[in-house]
Amino acid sequence: MVVKPDYVFDRDWEWEALSSFAEGTQAEVAFGVVSGRRRQGKTFLLKALAEATGGFYFEATEGTSVESLRLFGMALARHQGSPVGYPFADWRDALEFFFSLPKDRPLPLIIDEFPYLMKAEPALPSILKQEIDLRGRTHRGSSLARVLICGSALSVMGRILSGQAPLRGRARLELLVQPLGFREAARFWGISDPRLAALVHAVVGGTPAYRDEFTAGDLPASLEDFDGWVVRTVLNRRTPIFREGRYLLAEESDIRDPALYHSVLAAVAEGNSTWGGIAGHIGYKSSDIAHPINVLEDCGLLVKEKDAFKSASQYRITEPLISFYQAIMRPEWTDLGIGHAQEVWDRSRQRFLSRIMGPHFETLCREFALRHAREVFTGGVGEVAAGTVVDPSTRKQIQVGVAVLGPAYPNEARAVRSLGEAKWDKVMGIRHLQRLRRARDLLAAKGYDTSRTVLACYSGAGFDADLMAAAREDDLVLLVDLPTLYG
Repeated sequence: MVVKPDYVFDRDWEWEALSSFAEGTQAEVAFGVVSGRRRQGKTFLLKALAEATGGFYFEATEGTSVESLRLFGMALARHQGSPVGYPFADWRDALEFFFSLPKDRPLPLIIDEFPYLMKAEPALPSILKQEIDLRGRTHRGSSLARVLICGSALSVMGRILSGQAPLRGRARLELLVQPLGFREAARFWGISDPRLAALVHAVVGGTPAYRDEFTAGDLPASLEDFDGWVVRTVLNRRTPIFREGRYLLAEESDIRDPALYHSVLAAVAEGNSTWGGIAGHIGYKSSDIAHPINVLEDCGLLVKEKDAFKSASQYRITEPLISFYQAIMRPEWTDLGIGHAQEVWDRSRQRFLSRIMGPHFETLCREFALRHAREVFTGGVGEVAAGTVVDPSTRKQIQVGVAVLGPAYPNEARAVRSLGEAKWDKVMGIRHLQRLRRARDLLAAKGYDTSRTVLACYSGAGFDADLMAAAREDDLVLLVDLPTLYG
């Protein structure tokens, strides 16, 4: 495997996947797809791969097919050491030339922002498919080229390999570059205080670009500096990150009416997470919001999460900065635009803690359960989600913030690995544990296997003495504070 450069933070398994693909020994063209939301470091990774392997990296720009082809020819000529750009007649000519280059080892061809080329030349995927097939296994392979295409428009990239698309079935690598996990994000930002790390993550998430490029390397010095950091960076009209929450939506090519999509996201950020709740908040009929919700899901900005115990689902915004923008910045855009960042934060901080931080902490706890379940729960994990358990005796619902279920096997009772409740700003006590015990008993009556269910209390504020005593006496009670969450 190609050694990962020291300047590439984390991304070990992504690098392993990319380098294994690039260095594959099969004597035929190989094709791969890399995608992910913007600012996650895809270009950084691919440039590092090209440098480490001697591959050719080309970043497409918006333009006509003729102009893009000319830029491709000039860039490839520079890569090959030619003082004159290659005058390709068309894209087929360009691909044939690259595939015919003499190679004694695998040579990557990395095309970044591939959707721009597709927009200018819709036939390009078909041309690429034909040229790959001509040099594939059925034609006894005649090239060591390793073709990687990359793009940030998730809806476009998703269609490249779906349905009847020309390149369907041709990819040997399909890599989705995700934001950094919350623990990795804390290390990337150099934050050792877990409370500060969680607060920062609720604003900027695990997107690597927001640390340096968008905040000029302005890091919160301490927990006490968090408020000042928010005012200096995200709410500061002079910083690039100030308008990022708006631009993330505007960059998606499938979005034609930004106002409607902003309204849908604002509804979710306000806590209206069901289909009917979203429709009611924006004043639309439920049948009229199918298209914007589907587009936002395709773009990776909205995700539908199924209830662990009911046939219901809720929507969640995947990018914390968009939640922050919709709940905190958008209602105050006029004052922020004239520089009243401190005043806006003074009156919005409590709103941030209730609307943003509380739900975000639950999300962090579910990520903890998903990523580190095998460290704390016995048995395999099939699903981690929030859940609702109905108590028929009181006709009330018990909300379970972190439900960990085992794999679903036919004709077997579904095992409940853990039931958890998460509170960011409340000291948790014995009543929280009693509520989880009641939920466990109700699920057992419904046929779930709860014989080894761990009852977990996740708190950002700590636990009282009675709850800590209960945890010491029962190995099926787990207390997760912020230091434990961040490991």
